Amino acid sequence: MSDQPNSDALDRPQIYLITPAAFDVDTFPAELSAVLDAHEIACVRLALATKDEETLGRAADACREVCHARDVAIVIDSHVALAERHGLDGVHLTDGARTIRKVRKILGDDAIVGTYCGASRHDGMTAGEIGADYIAFGPVGDTDLGDGTKAEKELFAWWSEMIEVPVVAEGALTVDIVRDLTSVTDFFAIGEEIWTTDDPVAALGAMIAVMS
Repeated sequence: MSDQPNSDALDRPQIYLITPAAFDVDTFPAELSAVLDAHEIACVRLALATKDEETLGRAADACREVCHARDVAIVIDSHVALAERHGLDGVHLTDGARTIRKVRKILGDDAIVGTYCGASRHDGMTAGEIGADYIAFGPVGDTDLGDGTKAEKELFAWWSEMIEVPVVAEGALTVDIVRDLTSVTDFFAIGEEIWTTDDPVAALGAMIAVMS
């Protein structure tokens, strides 16, 4: 993931694609390929909910093949050892700043190490200071998941003005939210918002269309 995420010709946030929490490893790679071929994607996050090592490994190999064939980076949620074993580009942590130093020592300086910090400015700043490549805040939309706390536009606006570490907006995104946050975020992490539709390529296209 670039440390200068808004340098493309359209000067808009980049797309950080999140896989579904569960998918058929025999059919999903074709769906992923279609999205990557249709839209410019900065990074893919393998975000399976399962803890089954064999399932995760097969999914990692299949998705890595699709992504690397298109020069797209791929990271995995939390599983540092699997990232190493399956040749992925890094890991997405979900514990704020807690394990960044440890993970960085394991994966090295060239790996992507990003982290989710909820709506906590403090956690985000701490994670950035100790070496996170990006900070993800969320959810940005309405959801009954978690405790109901949202990452508001003010947080992204402040971060974009004050902090150089790239920021990612994720969680319960809608076209209206994407339009509203386009000027204050570097990446949109988009997953279930498109995979639950009949046409993920078109659904993502609709979100990209409002980034101006």
